[in-house]
Amino acid sequence: MSSEEMYIFYHGLMLPKETHCSESLKFAQEFTFQDNDVVAVTYPKAGTIWMQEILPLVLNGGDLTPIQTIPNWDRVPWLEEKRLAFVVDQLASPRAMVTHFPHHLMPPSFHTSKAKVIYVMRNPMDIMVSSYYFHQMAGFLEDPGTFDEFMEKFLEGRVLFGKWTDHVKSWRHKELGDRIIYITYEEMVQDLPAAIRRISDFLDRNLSEETIQKIAEHCSFKTMKANNMSNFSLVPKVYMDADKSPFFRKGVAGDWKNHFTSEQLAQFTSVISKELEGENFSLPYLD
Repeated sequence: MSSEEMYIFYHGLMLPKETHCSESLKFAQEFTFQDNDVVAVTYPKAGTIWMQEILPLVLNGGDLTPIQTIPNWDRVPWLEEKRLAFVVDQLASPRAMVTHFPHHLMPPSFHTSKAKVIYVMRNPMDIMVSSYYFHQMAGFLEDPGTFDEFMEKFLEGRVLFGKWTDHVKSWRHKELGDRIIYITYEEMVQDLPAAIRRISDFLDRNLSEETIQKIAEHCSFKTMKANNMSNFSLVPKVYMDADKSPFFRKGVAGDWKNHFTSEQLAQFTSVISKELEGENFSLPYLD
């Protein structure tokens, strides 16, 4: 299939038609945020599925029922995807959602609400590697081509949801005050209980240490990979072929070192650094 058949273009961003349509994007723009809503914002492959596991557990005090009985795309749905319209009325309050939208595409109701945001960042080199393998196994996405070819697309923003740097800047530039926290994938890998504690405090949950440890245990890579409600094994093979590449591949930080040549690394960091020049925030990935 051609890219025109596979993707819908929305405000210049490329989204897969399998999960998005003009109606779902209209539904997202007209969506009414409530003050106690929580939305995890990620660039694709930056930790979205992890947040779909963590948020229900934090919000309901560690009750495992949702993560063991509801597929992740229904328990913490994407704001912009087709499924939201079908499950929105079933979401328990406080509602948790995820989105890949840059800040300027969030609906008007988001800006007037007190809904809280957890912005998850990840090393763009690891994002690109993860995305490269995802394109190999996802039947509704274009074949990524060679690693070199995919890197060119990634750096130019000819990938899902555009340039990584544009996405980060769109959320970093906004003054949302105490409505937003920034957390990194690497923090979560290094010390998951500490990350969950930060999220819990931000959402005024005051969870006990015992509950935090329990949540961390159930949100480990190994446990999530074995959870059929979280590992995408319910998705037909025609859409996601785990034989080509497992959805839960490694769950580590720094796997990019096994893929980039020194020349590719130099080109990648040069482009990213230039696009983040003069920003008032620093990222550890490019030091």
